[in-house]
Amino acid sequence: MTRQVFINLAVKDLQKSMDFYTVLGFTNNPQFSDDTSKCMVWSDTIFVMIMTHEKFSTFATKPIADTKSAVAGLFSLSVSSLDEVNKIVSNGLEVGGTEPHEIRDYGFMQQRTIEDYDGHTWEIFFMDVSKIPTE
Repeated sequence: MTRQVFINLAVKDLQKSMDFYTVLGFTNNPQFSDDTSKCMVWSDTIFVMIMTHEKFSTFATKPIADTKSAVAGLFSLSVSSLDEVNKIVSNGLEVGGTEPHEIRDYGFMQQRTIEDYDGHTWEIFFMDVSKIPTE
């Protein structure tokens, strides 16, 4: 069996969140979606399950974090170019996402950060491994 990653996020407005993730480049898998959750596909192995607070609560044993005021996790997605980084973040900003700081350039990696409507933090990055310092 292929190993896969499923990231589960509680969201306040399911449709608005689905639209946000679609603009970032995710696609919806209706087979695993209903009125309380949507399966958003990044790749063959990476999925984000966005769920209403009520649905998310059925899986959780702790209160749902307020990700607008505290970081619950940093989720990073690699892409194939800096242009793709910029396009994804620009698309997210156009539909109401926020960018908490400017681009970070580490020489071998460029990274931009965008937060969704609920404050979930995504780091979109391009890395050129040929530029990683050897010493």
